Amino acid sequence: PLCDPFLMTDMAMAAGRVAVAMAQGEKMAVFGDYDVDGITATCLLTDFLRSCGAKCLSYIPGRLEEGYGLNPIAIRQLSSEGVRLIITVDCGITAVEEAQLCKQMGIDLVITDHHECKDTLPEAIAVVDPHRPDGGYPHKNLSGVGVAFKLAAALSADQEQVLNDYADMVCLGTVADVMPLQGENRVFVARGLEALRHT
Repeated sequence: PLCDPFLMTDMAMAAGRVAVAMAQGEKMAVFGDYDVDGITATCLLTDFLRSCGAKCLSYIPGRLEEGYGLNPIAIRQLSSEGVRLIITVDCGITAVEEAQLCKQMGIDLVITDHHECKDTLPEAIAVVDPHRPDGGYPHKNLSGVGVAFKLAAALSADQEQVLNDYADMVCLGTVADVMPLQGENRVFVARGLEALRHT
């Protein structure tokens, strides 16, 4: 069975801030990574938020110009476009300086990531990562798209429907990032392989 997304530390804070942005018509951005896991996570969350009526754009950094992860070029670009909330997927857990820049520029930051945490977490509205040492989420080995899926599930309150809609993307990111096929990852891949037959 799929676990309750709210078992993940800070998920309630993350979903709450995104819900406020949707209700108030704030412009938000989903900031991803340029690998398969990052792109599927970005697509899933952007499409889900837009389907809920959110003003949402996506941003994937240029590998050569910007490198990996949240960066000052992207933050300033998004700020100039009127973005007031950045949601990272598949990155952000080490973005301590970038989180400070967001704060200075009046942009709220919600981080969703699946990489190992360092000693210092970025100062953000929420830091959602199954590897958080203060977290009790039973499945630590989710991919970036797996964590993004959990945020969408928390926002929708119907996890099964979200999986029906996005099983193909969750499967692709999970397999491409070579996540162990245990726990929820088995469900994501089994359901996704079936969905990909009828894409």
